[in-house]
Amino acid sequence: MIHSDQSMNPDGGDVPARGTIQPALDQNLMAHILDSDNMKRAWKRVKSNQGAPGIDGMALEEFPAFAREHWASIRQSLLEGCYQPAPVRRVMIPKRDGSGERMLGVPCVLDRVIQQAMLQVLTPIFDPEFSESSYGSRPHRSAHGAIFQVKAFIKAGYRGAVDLDLEKFFDQVNHDVLMSRVARKVTDKVLLRLIGRYLRAGVMVNGIIQATEWGTPQGSPLSPLLANVLLDDLDKELERRGHRFVRYMDDVVILVKSSRAGRRVMANITRYLFRDLKLKVNVKKSRVVKTDRLEYLGFTFRGIRIYGSDRAFADFKHRLRGLTSRSWGVSMAYRLQRLNLYLRGWMNYFGISQYYRPIPELESWLRRRIRMCYWKQWRNPRTRIGNLLKLGCGRRHAISTGLSRKGYWHLSKTMATQVGMTNEWLKEQGLLSICDLWKKAQGYT
Repeated sequence: MIHSDQSMNPDGGDVPARGTIQPALDQNLMAHILDSDNMKRAWKRVKSNQGAPGIDGMALEEFPAFAREHWASIRQSLLEGCYQPAPVRRVMIPKRDGSGERMLGVPCVLDRVIQQAMLQVLTPIFDPEFSESSYGSRPHRSAHGAIFQVKAFIKAGYRGAVDLDLEKFFDQVNHDVLMSRVARKVTDKVLLRLIGRYLRAGVMVNGIIQATEWGTPQGSPLSPLLANVLLDDLDKELERRGHRFVRYMDDVVILVKSSRAGRRVMANITRYLFRDLKLKVNVKKSRVVKTDRLEYLGFTFRGIRIYGSDRAFADFKHRLRGLTSRSWGVSMAYRLQRLNLYLRGWMNYFGISQYYRPIPELESWLRRRIRMCYWKQWRNPRTRIGNLLKLGCGRRHAISTGLSRKGYWHLSKTMATQVGMTNEWLKEQGLLSICDLWKKAQGYT
């Protein structure tokens, strides 16, 4: 693992306790970043987050051996300010709403560890002064907090919303504007140069390295904090003007009491963002709407009730369809493991929705999909008939269904398959109940 000499402050005192930075030591932040304990925690976090290799092809499993051999020279180059980060590997992933692709940057493992170490030291410096209305990528804050804050504003009578969409935010960040904000609190020139080098490290696309004169790559550990540093100016401006608002990274919604006020706020904030932060508002996607028509972070609002959006439910069903595809050649045990992992994750996020009506129907549909998968796996008529008989199905129904040439989906809802593969039996195989997960998320169980 990573080792380093004991870091000391300029006065010879001990390094501050974990998670704290003393203002008097701000000029020597690189020493705190490269402290052995901080680097070990950074590696542990990067390892737990997993992730694909960068442009050097190094996998996570290879990094400890690499660090043992090379870390001393890398650490020295970081302290001297001559370390040069590697370009990130460009990866394109489709957006959830199908509106295009999102560009992600995958740094190499070494740069992920260094950036994570930087993040651990810089977060206690910047985060305490961030706005109370900022919820994205911050300790002890979450998207749920943002949703409940929107609900509170709606309850207070703010039934209009300015839904701001910042055009390609992570790709359009102006480096000079960002670095001037970072320099307000960071005076360590070596660290400032290192952050600048990460911003300008470049990106590899189809084997060709391209310069990055704008933006901060999504996928890098430090990018969310840098985004919050830049957009904190927007937060402070909105607070100065007395607006009620919620921001989760670049997703901003401002609550107002009338459409007229909303249009005025939209125009003023659009001008501010372009003039002061060099950011553009996507006029096609930004809008002023009543809160009943607002979709924010996957949720909608009906009065003061929180609902999962139609799009969220459609995405949920689409993913379940993939996980229960009968052409996916995996064992049922593995299928159920992956399915349950997704169900837990989805319900941990969308379980705050107060809209229960579609849940039982989804659960019934999912059980039918699982029965279809078992039916496909059993394959030949002899196996199907034998399994149905073992599960308590009547002989006549077991034989007629087992010999049927009708499709898998049709046969998954026959009396034989439902009497044999009961809900209780599916639960014994390990299938989680969507209804039970929702009730647990609501605090009913």
